[in-house]
Parts: sequence; C-alpha cells; structure tokens
Amino acid sequence: MAPTRERILTAVEPVFDRHGFAGVGVDRLTAAAGVSSRTLYKHLGSKTGLVAAVLGARGERFARAFDVLTVDELFNALATWVRTEGSHGCLFLRAMGEDGGSVPEISAAVAEYRELLYSVVTRVVEYETGTADELLVEQLLVLFEGATSTASYRGPRAVESARTAAQRLVVTR
Repeated sequence: MAPTRERILTAVEPVFDRHGFAGVGVDRLTAAAGVSSRTLYKHLGSKTGLVAAVLGARGERFARAFDVLTVDELFNALATWVRTEGSHGCLFLRAMGEDGGSVPEISAAVAEYRELLYSVVTRVVEYETGTADELLVEQLLVLFEGATSTASYRGPRAVESARTAAQRLVVTR
C-alpha cells in the first residue's frame, strides 16, 4: 500500500469507529488524515472507496490477529483486539447497518470479513473437537459477536463471560 494511502486509512479508521460512517463528512476525514480532499480522492476515489479500503485494511489486521487454534486463543485475541482496536462494537456490522447493504463495495468488504470470521471459528471448532460441528460453530460465532458488541458497554468482562461459555460448550461436545 502506498504510504499516503496507508496514512489516510490509518488516520480515518478511528474517526469512523468513533463516529460512524454516514455522519462523518469528507472535511472531517481530510482533517484527521492531514490531506486535502483532492489527495483523498486521488488515493481512494470516493468516500465509498475510502470506507471499503478502511474495512479491507481492518480485515487484514483481523486475519493476522486471529490466526488461532483454540477457544482460549480466540478469546485472548478478542480481548487484545478490544483493548487495542477499541470497543465500539464490530465496525463491519456497523458499516452494514448504516449502509443497509446498498453499496456493493461495502457489502463485499463485510461479506469477506464474515467469511473470515466463520473460517476462524470453524478452524477452532475442528481443532478443539476433531469435527466440523456446524451447530458449535454457530454458537461460538454468536458468543464472539455478542462479546464484541457487549464489550462496548460492559468492557473486558463481556469477553471473559463469552470465553467461559464457549469453553463450556466445547467441553460438552
């Protein structure tokens, strides 16, 4: 990624995370990135391109952070993610909620994240149980997403509660 493009993405992601996508104007984004609107458009094409690129970069970080095999590692990674990335809820789900699924670039970035998360949880279930138990995958996805959302108002406790529930589910399999 070009240094200017990377700098823009790094600077505007926290703005989107804190204030949402729809309610943030280009002026606020260019101020956060320290670039002109012309530079922003040159490197990202449009606000939609910027949102999609931010989600793509976040998805890449997520993939690196969640290269895990066990339930404990999964929720350790989530605790670290919430602590370092913030706890305003899932940025991908918020993007889809604000967009309503009407912008193909954003829908594609969200779909890619969902596939990634599903594959991470499936890998954990297969490692922990030796089988591809789809019900257990769904249960862990609900716990993971619930912890991500609940951490926004309950803090790290939400992740620990989800970890405990997930460990109990895996043990009963």
